[in-house]
Amino acid sequence: MRPRRAREPTARYAVPRRVMVDSSVLIDVLDPDPVWFEWSAKRLAPLIDEGALVINPIIYAELAAGYTTLEALNAAIAPYALVRDALPWEAAFLASQAFLLYRKRRGAKHSPLPDFYIGAHASLSGYSLLTRDPRRYREYFPKLRLIAPE
Repeated sequence: MRPRRAREPTARYAVPRRVMVDSSVLIDVLDPDPVWFEWSAKRLAPLIDEGALVINPIIYAELAAGYTTLEALNAAIAPYALVRDALPWEAAFLASQAFLLYRKRRGAKHSPLPDFYIGAHASLSGYSLLTRDPRRYREYFPKLRLIAPE
């Protein structure tokens, strides 16, 4: 029997030309990564100008780990004109279904559920996802439009 995929509903909260940006991409530019800075900065620049970048509370929390105060974090991300989008309740269900499928395929127990929330949120909202780690998103959210390294 073939393993079933998590069922991805059609986007219900579509907003034209919005791109959810994964925390890894923002971390690359906030704390210049010698390998990924150039790639991430090049993808972010045109999206900043369009006001198209979106984060959610999970991405914000992942970024917060690098800062000691809320004010410092907000100052660091201010130049990116990030739209803060709340998580839809439906994303919790879709994230859970994708995570269960991952576990059935013997995924590591320590695998972060946050990535599944991010993928579910972007998928349900009709956003593209800017990430430099597309493997899990491609596998568990095959309809999600990704901006990622080849």
